[in-house]
Amino acid sequence: MRVLMVASEAHPFIKTGGLGDVMGALPQALNKENVEVKVILPKYKNISSKYINNLEFIKYFYVNVGWRKQYCGLFRYIYNGVEYYFIDNEYYFKRDNLYGYYDDAERFIFFDKAVLEFINEMNWRPDIIHCNDWQTGMVPVIYRLEYEKRNMYRNIKTFFSIHNLLFQGTFSPEILPELLGYNYEAYFNRSIELHGGVSFMKGGINYSDQVTTVSNTYAQEIQTSQYGERLEGLLRHRSYALKGILNGIDYDEYNPETDQYIYKNYSLGNIYDKKVNKEWLQRELGLPINGDIPIIGMVSRLTHQKGCDLIINSLDRLLQKNIQVVILGTGDRAYEETLRKFNYIYHDKVSVNIKFSNELAHKIYAGSDFFLMPSLFEPCGLGQLIALRYGTIPIVRETGGLKDTVIPYNQYTGLGNGFGFRNYNCHELTHVSEYALNVYNNKQIWNSLIRQAMKSDNSWEKSAREYKKLYIGVINK
Repeated sequence: MRVLMVASEAHPFIKTGGLGDVMGALPQALNKENVEVKVILPKYKNISSKYINNLEFIKYFYVNVGWRKQYCGLFRYIYNGVEYYFIDNEYYFKRDNLYGYYDDAERFIFFDKAVLEFINEMNWRPDIIHCNDWQTGMVPVIYRLEYEKRNMYRNIKTFFSIHNLLFQGTFSPEILPELLGYNYEAYFNRSIELHGGVSFMKGGINYSDQVTTVSNTYAQEIQTSQYGERLEGLLRHRSYALKGILNGIDYDEYNPETDQYIYKNYSLGNIYDKKVNKEWLQRELGLPINGDIPIIGMVSRLTHQKGCDLIINSLDRLLQKNIQVVILGTGDRAYEETLRKFNYIYHDKVSVNIKFSNELAHKIYAGSDFFLMPSLFEPCGLGQLIALRYGTIPIVRETGGLKDTVIPYNQYTGLGNGFGFRNYNCHELTHVSEYALNVYNNKQIWNSLIRQAMKSDNSWEKSAREYKKLYIGVINK
């Protein structure tokens, strides 16, 4: 089975969020399941120099973008056994940022057409073209309208994965004749029209054989008006072709037994060394060193989506208790400044670190007792998966992937790997946090929770098997 994975970013080359992590790990996991995977990306200016200076030039060809005939260079890099290809055009991709430009429609239509031309240029026909998020949403559209009947392209199936429905890539309808040479039929029949614009996201959903998203609960949520971002009707209509498959995490990168960033390695059989990590974290951050004080950690973008307003409205009450709070991240200036004030007022209880630090993030995952993630919405979530791996107990709002991966502690059965609350409400967050702190005081129960968290299976191998099964089902339809 051959799969061409199409994305706008991938770890370790370049990433801005969860999509990059998925594209770094899922292809390798599929490769281990005997799926032949090639990944294709734009060749951005800011790809890590460690890789960009070692790319292998393959060939060049030209891509038609409306009346334009644009140069397209093709480069390759083999990473952990997977071939990554890079589409080169300096006019489109030699820029400081990945997204957010006035001509993003042109940039990614060029990329999407180059992806389809890649198949012919490399004489490599995939069984599946697997597209990810709005930047690749026009690949299934262009395939259906232009390429499907060509001999080289017959019977290729298309997948479209939604990593975050909020970002939809909506542009003026004029891009159809200007950039693609099409008439307005696909706009007027509403297959790609969204509130007066052309939506790449809607195109990907409508024209693909299979639509996936990154958790079962999120697949259900986006069919409602609360989470559907104006596409809930279409998603309900295509619910027969919509499936949620949870993301995983890289078990080699996030492994408390071998992690080089943390203070002392530990394992399921030696969870007591986790306390050593807590005391060293307290020492590094200038907090009172006491292994019995519970630490609530948070590693996140500081935005409304991540529940920062709930946290801010809960902190004063929670900080009346004998706890410590450690926060790492950057985001909206208002949240950054408010959290800095908490740091100033409660300097012996709070450490707020407004920066990006992978090393400190690992130390917080290992050294905290709780991990806070009260998101407004969360398609899958990465933080809670990493926290579980390190035996750090998540406190989450039950939405999207948070609901699917965190099992609330049941005091009657003793089962669970975290704590959850349902409504987006600071009082519920405060209440469940106080309950969790009470459970923390019973060390027998607490150690059982840590062990259950560390036994949770959130590996990419599990997810890859589900994708492979879905690929086979769609190919055989």
